[in-house]
Amino acid sequence: MSEAPTARHVALDLIGAVLRRKRPLDDAIEDSPAMHQLPGRDRAFSRLLVATVLRRLGQIDALIADCLNMPLAPRAALVQDILRLGVAQLLFLRTPPHAAVATSVDIAHSCGFVSHKGLVNAVLRRLSVEGTGRVDEQDAARLNTPDWLWQSWSRTYGEATARAIATAHLREAPLDLTLRDDAETWRARLEGVLLPTGTLRRAAGGALATLPGYTDGVWWVQDAAAALPARLFGDLAGREVVDLCAAPGGKTAQLAAAGARVTAVDRSTRRLERLVANIERLKLPVETVGADALSWRPSHPVEAVLLDAPCSTTGAIRRHPDVPHLKLPEDVARLSAVQENLLQAAIDMLRPGGTLIYCTCSLEPEEGPERIESLFYAGAPVDRREIEPDEIGAAPE
Repeated sequence: MSEAPTARHVALDLIGAVLRRKRPLDDAIEDSPAMHQLPGRDRAFSRLLVATVLRRLGQIDALIADCLNMPLAPRAALVQDILRLGVAQLLFLRTPPHAAVATSVDIAHSCGFVSHKGLVNAVLRRLSVEGTGRVDEQDAARLNTPDWLWQSWSRTYGEATARAIATAHLREAPLDLTLRDDAETWRARLEGVLLPTGTLRRAAGGALATLPGYTDGVWWVQDAAAALPARLFGDLAGREVVDLCAAPGGKTAQLAAAGARVTAVDRSTRRLERLVANIERLKLPVETVGADALSWRPSHPVEAVLLDAPCSTTGAIRRHPDVPHLKLPEDVARLSAVQENLLQAAIDMLRPGGTLIYCTCSLEPEEGPERIESLFYAGAPVDRREIEPDEIGAAPE
């Protein structure tokens, strides 16, 4: 485009990056020069547009299909994305209809789909009148969840829980922070709520760097669930801990802030750079190693290893609405094999009597309980230690 990019044009490109080029949304955003040219508010709006389309894609595509006599041709895939953006604005972001329709028609024109302008206009105008009623009749949880995930969760947790999980994914994730200390003081200053597990929760939105305590390294961003595993080691003062697959470093920071001598290992140079930047802001002493945990070993056996293994990320869909559109059942099978090998490597790093904590952000049993059962079946020299509710501040239910 010769003119300066708009938030909607950037969102359109990012939707294509995720849905057709199969790129993770965060990576696509980071590598988008146009995104970085936008003012801060426009960047936030662009990301919200994309996240809403991805979060509600099943509903949106069903609404569009109901308005078309036949599906759009593959060469008009971009028109489908333009319609998706328009519907997201009309029905889920409450953009005034004239603005949602007019900007969508303009984008179709600027992208060279002049012959489709009438179709874009007609579909969106129709949905501006009928759309709200149609949305109320949709089964949102089911429509926005791929069949394989719905079946996996229903089989594992029961259909009622599967539906509750899918419904939770329709809401934007809050901003969760882990505090170094003085929780009550920072709760007030950051205008958040302290969860029973110790995490400080704020509503999503706003620039992180402008929040109190950011430059002083008082806190770091970390989802509430992600903050639980590191706490299971108990007292870490002076203990040696290896943190495997450590980037972006939330758990690394927890371990170091608790007084552990931490070696953080990650094979991705790009991700490790993010970890280093985070740790430097927090002014925490951490040794970092760029290496594959399958082959790397510490100079001597250690007493604690934290393995946050690569996984399908299906437990973080609310935070990452691109996941259902990127991952497939074969990814779970492939990652399960990686996890099994990483678990064996982690055990090799431990001295007798040491503690291994294994965690993933997956809801798939193949990446959690089944991996542990497989360890025992293979005769690994480990015992299971159950997690007590008071260790993490959560009620058993």
